[in-house]
Order: sequence, then C-alpha cells, then structure tokens
Amino acid sequence: MTNDHPASLTDRRGLLKAAIGLAAASAGGMTSVAVRAGTPRTRIDVHAHLIPDFYRQALTDHGVPDDGGNPLPSWSPGAAVRFMDKFGIQAQVVSISDPGFAFLPDRAAREQMARQVNDYIRDALVNVSSASPLYRRFGGFAALPLGNPDDAGEVAAACAEAVRAVTVLGLDGIGLFSSYKGIYLGDPRLEPLMRTLNSLGAYVFIHPVTPSVRPELSMPTFVLEFPFETTRALTNMLYKGIYLRYPFIRWQAAHAGGAIPFLSYRSGLLALNLNPRKSSYSRLFYDTALSSAPPAMAAVRKVTEVSHILLGTDYPYASIVYDLKWPGDPHPELNDTFTAAERSQVDRGNALAQLPRLSKRLADV
Repeated sequence: MTNDHPASLTDRRGLLKAAIGLAAASAGGMTSVAVRAGTPRTRIDVHAHLIPDFYRQALTDHGVPDDGGNPLPSWSPGAAVRFMDKFGIQAQVVSISDPGFAFLPDRAAREQMARQVNDYIRDALVNVSSASPLYRRFGGFAALPLGNPDDAGEVAAACAEAVRAVTVLGLDGIGLFSSYKGIYLGDPRLEPLMRTLNSLGAYVFIHPVTPSVRPELSMPTFVLEFPFETTRALTNMLYKGIYLRYPFIRWQAAHAGGAIPFLSYRSGLLALNLNPRKSSYSRLFYDTALSSAPPAMAAVRKVTEVSHILLGTDYPYASIVYDLKWPGDPHPELNDTFTAAERSQVDRGNALAQLPRLSKRLADV
C-alpha cells in the first residue's frame, strides 16, 4: 500500500483549502445566496461520523495516522451538536469512517470493537435522557466486525452483529465499506451478509475506504480514490446481481455515488441497462456529502428521483469545508439545483421516510 503523507498538518490544510477553491471554481463558483444564521434545526444529516475516544486510541495504538490521507479530526458529541446548531441540522446519523476495523489484529478484536462502537451509539448518543443536550440529536448506522472476508467465521460474526444492531440495539441501519482487504461488495464471499441484510430489510450506508493499490499521486486519497472506490463497489454489485437478488436492502451511496451518475450508462452496458433511469442505479440513495455542487447534483438527478437524494456533510472529516461557509446552511449551493420543495425533501423528508426509527424518535415529545 502506498502512503501519501504531506509534510505537516499546515501543509495538508493548505492543500485542502486549495482543492476546495479549485473545486468551487470548476463548478462555476459557490452560490451567492446568503443564508442567515439562526435557521431552525430541521435538517437530517445522513453522512456524518463519530470518533469515540476508545476508537481513536485504538487507531493510535496500531499506528494508523489518518483517514484517507486526511488528518484524524477532533470529535465529541458536544462539538457535533454545535456544528448541527450552526447549520440548522436537527440530527446526524453517525457511522465509523475509513479504516473501519481492518487495522485490528484479529477477528476477536474486531468483534469487540464493533460491539463497543454500536453500544456507544445506542447508550451515549441515541438513548439519552430528555434532559441531555444530545437528546434527539443522533441516529446511527451500525459498524460490523469485518476485515477479512476470506474468513467465513468473520462474515458470520458480521451477520450476527447486524442482527443485534437492528433487532436488539434498535439502530437505524448498517454501515459497510466499499471493500475489505481488496474484496468488493458483491463478492460471493459476502453472500451470507447480503442474505442477512435483505432479511432485515436493512438500510445500508456504503462508505469508501483507501484501496490497497492506487496510483502514486501527491494528494490525500479521499480526493479521487474515495469516489472511485464507491464506483467500483456499486458497479461490482450491479454485475453480481446484488440489487435484483436482494431487493429489500436499501443502499445509500456516499458522496453522490462517486462517478456512478456520470458513468451509469457506460458501467451498465454489459448488464443491458441501457436507460439510466431504468437501471438498478436508480434504486440507490445518494447523499450530498462533498458533492453538492450543481454539476454533481445534475448528474444524480439524471439517474434517480429527488426522493432518493439525502443531505450529508461528512462531518467532522470535512470540517474545513464548513469553516468557509456562512452559518445557517451547510450546502447553499443545493439551491441552484433544487426548488424549495425539493430542497425540503433532500434536507429532511427523504431521510425520515427511509429511517422510520429516527423519524419516530424525532416525533416523540
């Protein structure tokens, strides 16, 4: 595996700021519509992450320096709430980001960490007292103890934890990664997990990871390799028939599906899905995290309906992006793509429709 580590955090932040500026310029600039601070908290953020102290310590203990070439950011429930308040977000549905648990040495360690993370989501974030400032501010996608799909026992353990997370802990869905040890979603070794998720009728969030083989480029891997990873996973699942054979799984593709909206026709040709709106890709759900610019959203709208597009921020990993934005709206550029009614769907309605447990919690008084 290659490692791209710029000389210092200052250099990295400078690179990120430059990348953001270039992206805004290439997308036609940021919207000029200012959104006032104090916007009511109505949005639901379905692409956000948590970094509990025990997980951060495990990363440190095993020499994992960053996530996708991005320095590991600070995170706490209180800081997440302050971020939500700043941008009119009522609740975040959190998940573990790259590298997941693959860095841990064995199956037992991964099982222990997955259970600890999922119990933490339930007990420290979701099932809190109504007197807590965290009350009704979080949902969660469960982490699974999967790092080596060649181990059938580990796949079985992932199935068991998925069942526990949904039926016992009451979490809102499951978080999976695009690949594990170079084995992509759709691989036959993961069939038992697909069957389990289908039987649960699970909502499943797919997040990219740093691939084991990639070009030597002087940039963090999240810039290009993350969206390409998502693209590889979604295409592999199409060709392996996952979407058709497991119709009760609802899939959320991170970062607007990577390159899938642009490549939906080309990547589906051999599967005879010649019309993007009739392809299995139209059944996926796409979040807006780091992908809210008009060109990206226009492509997504060609592949699926507005009801399948959900707000995501990638907090706290994308915090630097929001340092450059006015308070009130994390993605004001979405106003260039969606009407006010559609924006309400993207910001809130679609998430509540797909995550009924979260919807019930937010409706409870």
